Amino acid sequence: MHPFHSAELLLADAALFDQTALKVFHYQAKHSVIYSKFLHHLSINPDTIHQIHQIPFLPIEFYKKHRIYSSDGSPDVVFTSSGTTGVTTSSHYVAFASLYVESFLKSFNLFYGPVHDYVIMALLPGYLERQGSSLVYMVQHLIEATQHPLSGFFLNNHQTLLSNIEKAKSQNRKILLIGVTHALLKLAEEYKPDLSGVVVMETGGMKGKGQELIREDLHKLLNSSFQTKEIHSEYGMTELLSQAYSTGNGNFRCPPWMRVLTRDPDDPLTIRADQRTGGINVIDLANAYSCSFIATQDLGRVYEDGSFEVLGRFDNSDVRGCNLLVL
Repeated sequence: MHPFHSAELLLADAALFDQTALKVFHYQAKHSVIYSKFLHHLSINPDTIHQIHQIPFLPIEFYKKHRIYSSDGSPDVVFTSSGTTGVTTSSHYVAFASLYVESFLKSFNLFYGPVHDYVIMALLPGYLERQGSSLVYMVQHLIEATQHPLSGFFLNNHQTLLSNIEKAKSQNRKILLIGVTHALLKLAEEYKPDLSGVVVMETGGMKGKGQELIREDLHKLLNSSFQTKEIHSEYGMTELLSQAYSTGNGNFRCPPWMRVLTRDPDDPLTIRADQRTGGINVIDLANAYSCSFIATQDLGRVYEDGSFEVLGRFDNSDVRGCNLLVL
């Protein structure tokens, strides 16, 4: 089953977003067993949904216990989330890996320009050392797309990484260093390298490697150590096939086929119409063959221009109403 062309999902113009999102919703309401049951338990008739603010968002926790899938073919790949011992991880069954690749390449080109203009270096310990990481899958393809010998993963070899950065600088290449938070902090603390002119992008995640820092404090620390003016950020997760990017100040922007809304923390089925803090809901049209309507555990604020800020996370006691939605 392949009813959507990638061009229909990966919109060049956000003006078509609402129309496409409703089409995807009605498809998933019919073809996703779990999403269909979810709607049924909420006593929601899909035929009554005519606006995106009426669409129920599936709690992201469902990816830990259920196979969220909307295609009758076998998945090309299954991505799994990272987690500490004893914690149930999420699984994302991806019907068409090519759609994921097209999504992240288009998104990168949209925010940063042609990927082949860059040297991309990655510090992703923990992710690189396990199977099934969607982040590693993405960065691997971006590295290969640069077609540059200095691009690559650097697990713990910081000296080679810094040497390659200097070589890339001498070639006047654009340089992107992407890393998880704890790996960038370790690089900053041990070397305090001059990364001025380098796009440094954090993907979040301490993974038990130290105290969590709020984004503002993290970026101040990294800017001071790296002699950079801005720290960029990527907002993505195992359960999504699209990413939002921040080029500084913690304000994220989505590609035209992704949209972030906020829900009332006390009523998970109510979408906020104002800019007050709420739970982050994501519409990801690239998720057409799993679920495009995800209620995350993140807290955030959406602004009038569509950009958003991530302010923190719910703890288990704060996810009100979700126990009413368990199948």
